[in-house]
Amino acid sequence: MESEDDVVKKTRTMEARARNISHNVRCTECGSQSIEDSQADIAILLRKLIRDEIQSGKTDKEIFKKLEDDFGETVLYAPKFDLQTAALWLSPLIVAGGAVGVWAFNKHRKQTNVHIMALNLVRGVSLTPKEKETMLDLLTPPPSEGTTRSWWRRWQGQ
Repeated sequence: MESEDDVVKKTRTMEARARNISHNVRCTECGSQSIEDSQADIAILLRKLIRDEIQSGKTDKEIFKKLEDDFGETVLYAPKFDLQTAALWLSPLIVAGGAVGVWAFNKHRKQTNVHIMALNLVRGVSLTPKEKETMLDLLTPPPSEGTTRSWWRRWQGQ
């Protein structure tokens, strides 16, 4: 026969389990509250159902499964991860990855414009023709297809 302390411990354990489950189940009437916090009639009935299921020996997983089967997946605050919800769960990571990619591209592009920035600085400085020739040779990026050094110098105003 169980002692009074054992009965109290068992009751407290069952109550803690019921409250834990109730905090993770959305009220179907309110939608924004858990059934533990809601005073809607359906929430009261669901709390009673959970306590009855616990007393009958069901596990928490079995209770969550029953609630999901009866009311749909939206009744749970933590829906399962599957193919249908993968895009929803992974979209923040995809957006963050895209933002990092754009940031890295812009940073790389700014670093490759150093030659152009240096040429712009040299334009306003009085240099001898020999110094100007040396600076242009050092700072001019290699010509791409269709671009010649003579075109570059014409653009520079020489």
